[in-house]
Formats: sequence, C-alpha cells, structure tokens
Amino acid sequence: MTRQDNITAASGPFNEDLNLIRDQLRRFIETEVTAKAEAWEEEGMVPRDVLRRMGDLGVLGMRYDEQYGGAGLDVMSSVVLAEEVGRSTFGGFSATVLVHTDMASPHLENAGTPEQKARWMPSITSGEMITAVAVTEPGAGSDVAGMRTRAVRDGSDWVLNGTKMFITNGVHGDLYFVGAKTDPDAKGSRGITIFAVEKGTPGFSVGRALNKTGWLCSDTAELIFEDVRIPAENVLGEVNRGFYSVMKNFQNERIVLGAMACAEAQTALDMTVDYVKQRRAFGGVLWDKQAVRQRLADCQTRIAAGRQLVYHAAGLDAAGGDCVKEVSMVKAYCGELVNSVLYDCVQFHGGMGYMRETPVERMSRDARVQAIGGGASEVMLEEVAKRM
Repeated sequence: MTRQDNITAASGPFNEDLNLIRDQLRRFIETEVTAKAEAWEEEGMVPRDVLRRMGDLGVLGMRYDEQYGGAGLDVMSSVVLAEEVGRSTFGGFSATVLVHTDMASPHLENAGTPEQKARWMPSITSGEMITAVAVTEPGAGSDVAGMRTRAVRDGSDWVLNGTKMFITNGVHGDLYFVGAKTDPDAKGSRGITIFAVEKGTPGFSVGRALNKTGWLCSDTAELIFEDVRIPAENVLGEVNRGFYSVMKNFQNERIVLGAMACAEAQTALDMTVDYVKQRRAFGGVLWDKQAVRQRLADCQTRIAAGRQLVYHAAGLDAAGGDCVKEVSMVKAYCGELVNSVLYDCVQFHGGMGYMRETPVERMSRDARVQAIGGGASEVMLEEVAKRM
C-alpha cells in the first residue's frame, strides 16, 4: 500500500475485515486487470471469466444475504470495492463491475420477492449472470419523470414497448431491470414500474453498441423493446411505485461513484507526482518549480476533502439516516474533482499526457462522464439547494 493508502486505512471507517477485502481486491486487480485491460479497451468489454473470478473472490455480492453467496455487509464494503476498482486506471472496468454490484442488482435486493432472489441472486453474486439497469432514454436521463417506455397489462402478462439509451452492460448483460410507465395518466414520476427482463426474451434486442469517448472496455448499448411479453412474476416491487425504487438506489449509486472518482484522482495524482520528480526541464526537475508543487498539493488537499465527504455520506447511509443532501454533494463535488485533477495531471505530463500510451490520457477521457452519469452535477446541486 502507498503511504496515502495506509493513512486512509488507519483513519477511514474501515474495520479489519474490510481492509482484508481491500488487500485481496488490490492483488487481484493488479495482476488480473491493470496488467491486461489495455486489450479489453480494443475489445469493448471486460472478459466474463474475469467477472466470474471476482465472483469466486466473493466481492460481487458483499451487500447481499449469505444464503445467496453474499456477506451481509453494509455500504462501506461498496466504498472499498469502488476505491479499488477506481485504482485500476480503467474506468470501463470500474463501470462494468459497479453497475452490476451497486446500480443494477440492488433493485433485486431492495424490491425482489424471496422467489425472485432465489431465482437470480446466486448467479448474480457468482458472476455467472451480469446485470444492467435500464432507466435512461433518449429524452429522459436525470429526468426520470420524462420516461416514455410503456408497459400495458395483458392477462397475466405485461407487454413492454420502448427504447433505452446509454445502458452500461447493455450489450453483454444477462438480466436487465427495466423501468416503464404503467399508468399513463399519472403525473410526473408516478406510475413507473420496474420489470426484470432476461436476455433472449422475444422482442427484446440490442439496437446498437454505442461508441464512447471513454470507458472503452465497458459495453454500452441502446436497447429496444418491441411487444416484449413479461410475466407478472417478473414485476419487481409494487406496480406504479418503481420511481421510488430508482430514487432509493440513487443514493448508493452516487456514493460509489464518488468513491471511485476520488480513487481515480488519487491514482492519477500519484503517477503525476512521480513523473514531475523525474522529468527534467530548465536545469532541474519539474517538482522543483513552486507553481507545479503547489498546484499538485492543492489537488491532494481537494482529494482528501472529497474522500472524507464520501465517508461521511456513506456513514449516514449505513446508519439509515436521511443523506440525500450529503450524497448529492458527494456526486457533484467528486465528479467535478476527478475532472479537475485529471486536467492538471495531463498538463504536467506535457506532450506525454496527450499520448494514448500514457495512463493519464485514458483516465482523463474516462473521467469526463463522472460529472454526467448517475446524476449530472447541475442536477445534484439543485438537490442540495432544495435542502438548504
């Protein structure tokens, strides 16, 4: 562990078990991800055997019940996972894992019946089945109330029609938690229901794989639903109450995105400090320049502040407290933070920072979406403002 990591482990809200999980994850990622993921960027996906081996490690269902292969841990285990995948330097890998563990499958945990959990959860925690959440549409991203996908009751089934956009794990996923409007007369966010839709269901298809600026080893898709018949037993939670399920899990999603962003920023900063201490210019090394040192010191200060904000919000969430304001601060602050830090890291790498062979170049592209996905910074700040 680096000195900064030792400080975090000593002062952060992590017990011995979580630090053991962190060490195990770090070893796995260093040998099985960071050293190999460059090829995954070209392939546009994380190999399924890597995800299955993470399931074997027990890190894909840490929050879930032991009877399904989980460990019954709280949100701090998700923070550890997010920090460690964030250190990999491959944002697409991080997104693939965290969407599965903390953005999609929690819908089953939060709203699923015992029968639904017994049916799907063991395969989710083992990595045999990868999940996605399909809420975003071409005209409805952070504005969930603008959803246009519809589901109509037909006997014992529901018939689903619509299009979803920007769905992570959308190309290669196995189980999709899909939001649809089930009460067309309901105003605003009311009248939305979540359906569990399995790959291969007739009428459900991947419209196209989407090409992105960053997160290249994360598969992202447009999904199309044409008269897809969904049995009633695949309804997740209460009919017309799906919006509240989406909102509930947004808090968890935004905490892990904040933790991931801080870890990415710290990793890029560590690389940059090492670089400027070796890069010779103007008769010395760049680290000798006060302007360089102080700008990087400012980055370190803001990363430390972001980490503590994440830990504070996660602690409130673990205690069952109302933390919408704090979590919204996390998402807004950390999403902007990682972009700002990566800008400086590229700048101080000079020309090398603009080369595809340099990790900070990839990380700077990956970071851009952090201020957009999971709740744009402007939307998050409005959530803070409402509670001021």
